[in-house]
Amino acid sequence: MAETEKKVSKKSWFKGLKAEFRKIIWVDNKTLGKQTVAVVAISAVTCGLITLVDSAVIEFVNLLIK
Repeated sequence: MAETEKKVSKKSWFKGLKAEFRKIIWVDNKTLGKQTVAVVAISAVTCGLITLVDSAVIEFVNLLIK
């Protein structure tokens, strides 16, 4: 009895998974390119800001230590 319930639940799980994959709306290449450029640009700016803040904190700590 338990084995048939497991098989039924696995079947329904895969059925649900398949239904969810049908709901996915894939973006076109132009939109994907724009979003990729935006993510890379924002990541670069964030990296730069973190580098500046880190350098400033290191200089401040070195100033306090001297």
